[in-house]
Amino acid sequence: MDKKYTDSEIIEAWQINAGPWIKAIGAGEIESRLLVTNKAIIDAVLNGKPRNILDIGCGEGWLAAELSAKGINVFGIDAVPALIERAQQIKGGTFAACTYENLSSYEFNRRFDCLICNFSLIGEKSTESVIAAAGKLLEPGGRFLIQTLHPVAACGALPYQDGWREGSWAGFSKDFTRPAPWYFRTQETWKNLFSRSGLEINAIHEPAHPRTGNPASVIFDLSNAKSASQ
Repeated sequence: MDKKYTDSEIIEAWQINAGPWIKAIGAGEIESRLLVTNKAIIDAVLNGKPRNILDIGCGEGWLAAELSAKGINVFGIDAVPALIERAQQIKGGTFAACTYENLSSYEFNRRFDCLICNFSLIGEKSTESVIAAAGKLLEPGGRFLIQTLHPVAACGALPYQDGWREGSWAGFSKDFTRPAPWYFRTQETWKNLFSRSGLEINAIHEPAHPRTGNPASVIFDLSNAKSASQ
């Protein structure tokens, strides 16, 4: 199970598959997103009535476009230039190529009242970099929303413990090659990671797939404890 991968292999895989991914999103090929998870993250964002959002790992920009259409200012970053190029072609936000490791030093010239990571935290050290940078990027009282694979549902038949997992493009077109590996975290590990970075959990949502009734994802609704207390 715990074959040793690296975060750089995730980026390499996404660079290879950027084109097929853009086509898949445009054609609405990911059923769980259409049925539940897209709406789940949009509803979670709008619940806080944000004005300025940083979409971390924005991909081809679909979420930024949806939120911009609702009058919200969105800045999107992603480590894959081809995805950023696609995002810049659609109306919906400002975009820049930036790795997660460089997030804390990027000159945004402002803070945001909402950070979003929508299925974009799948690495080991890169995920830790993003969460550690959150306090610097958030306005006092701001929110950090992370939608990711539900730890229990995504564990499958493997032991429920942290470690690297092999990726898969099962259910996608044959255009996809070299699936990106991903780093599995238990729910407790996620919580400990938040706590070490000074983030408080406001709520945990578990959107259910309407056909199976099983969790389609988990959404962590966080705030900066240090900023909120100042």
